[in-house]
Amino acid sequence: MANKEKNQELITRQSVTPAQIKRLAKKALKNSFKSAPSKGCIHLKDLSVGSLFQIESGPTRGILISCEHDAHVIITKSYEGDELGKKYISAQTSVKEINKV
Repeated sequence: MANKEKNQELITRQSVTPAQIKRLAKKALKNSFKSAPSKGCIHLKDLSVGSLFQIESGPTRGILISCEHDAHVIITKSYEGDELGKKYISAQTSVKEINKV
């Protein structure tokens, strides 16, 4: 019985045309992924320059220097000491603002 169902699946499968692929790709790019920060948090791109923040997922703290496509920050506290200093991180990172400027 299982072989019969398997054969039916193979027979009913239709090929996808290049036009259908193009249409699906265009729709996927149009309806791109949009993330929302967790409750009580904001995205790093929404902070003002010079604000002190803490990353939601841990005790990492920093100061926002600039934010265009990626955020340029100074990490002041971290799990590991080697992560301190100037870094580029995603502007979509969920953070909690500690001090407003």
